[in-house]
Amino acid sequence: MRYRSFGKLGWKVSEIGFGAWAIGGSWGPQDEAASLAALHRALDLGVNFIDTAQAYGDGRSERIIAQVRGERRDSPLWVATKIPPQSPGTWPPSPYDSIASRYPEQYLRQRVEQSLIALQTDCIDLLQLHTWTRAWNANPTALEVLRQLKQEGKIRGIGISTPEHDQDSLVQLMRDGWLDAVQVIYNIFSQEAQAEFFPTAAQTNTAVIVRCPFDESALTGKLSPQTRFAEGDFRNRYFAGDRLPRTVERVDKVKKAIGDNEPNLPTTALKFCLKPPAVSAVIPGMRSVQQAQENCQVSDLPRMSDELEMQLRPFNWLRAFWYAGK
Repeated sequence: MRYRSFGKLGWKVSEIGFGAWAIGGSWGPQDEAASLAALHRALDLGVNFIDTAQAYGDGRSERIIAQVRGERRDSPLWVATKIPPQSPGTWPPSPYDSIASRYPEQYLRQRVEQSLIALQTDCIDLLQLHTWTRAWNANPTALEVLRQLKQEGKIRGIGISTPEHDQDSLVQLMRDGWLDAVQVIYNIFSQEAQAEFFPTAAQTNTAVIVRCPFDESALTGKLSPQTRFAEGDFRNRYFAGDRLPRTVERVDKVKKAIGDNEPNLPTTALKFCLKPPAVSAVIPGMRSVQQAQENCQVSDLPRMSDELEMQLRPFNWLRAFWYAGK
C-alpha cells in the first residue's frame, strides 16, 4: 500500500481508503459479518483511512467501524464521517435554503455528539458536511461552528462532500481557507475536477478524497442492460429509465480503449482516479473480503501511463444530473 499526504492536516493516509456506504445499507442486503471481515482485511492490507456518514444505515456504518477500531487498537486509523443537512429540505439543498435552517449551530453540535458516541471516540478525525449549496459561500456560518468545535477538541479536521451537480461550489471555500479536506466525484466518466477543483486544492494544500471511482458500479464492468438491483438499492434510481443501457454501451467503449494496457476495467478505473497528484485518497466501496483485496492491490501495481490517461480523457461524460427528481 502506498501512502499520501492528507493536505494541511499532515496525515499519511493510504491512497486506497475504505468507502463505508455499502456496509451501512442502501446497496441491497448486507451481512454484518461480511462487513466486519471486509474492514479487517482492508486494514490487514494497509488501509488506514475510512470514510463513512451518519446517513449510512442511520449510524450502522459508524457503529461497525467503531467495533473494528476497538478490535484493532494497534492499527493507526483515521475515520471521516459526515453530517446531513437538517430536515425538512431538499437534497442537495436548494439555492433558496437558509444555512441557518439546514445547518444550525445546535443541530451541528448535537450531530457531532451523536457521531462521537457511535464511533466511540472523544474526537472525530474529519467531520464533513454531507452536501452544500453555492448560495452559502458568502456567509458559511456552519463552517464557523465547525471551527469552534475544532478549537474545543471535538474534531480534528473540517471538510465538505461536494453536491453532485455543482462540485465547483467548494472552490471558493478552499481559496478562503475554510476547509481542511474536500470530497469530490472523479472517475473516467466525471473528469470536471481537473479544470479548477484539483488545481485549487493543490494550491491551498487541501486534502482531496475521491468518491465514486466506479461510477456507482458501472465502471466495474459487471453491469448489463438486463441487470436488476435488489429492493432498497439506490442504484434502482441512479440507473433508472434508459440510463443503464446508455451506461453499459459507454463502458464497452472504454474497455475497447483500454485493450491490453491494463488487466481489467476496475483496476483501470482506480488507477485513473489515483493519477492526479492532488488526490489524497480514493474511497471505493468495500462490502466483502474479495472487494477489499481487489481494491487494495491496485496500490501496489505500476501507475497508469500518461498515454492511457490521454486515451481515457475523451470519455468525460457531460450528462444530466441523474439524482434530480423522482
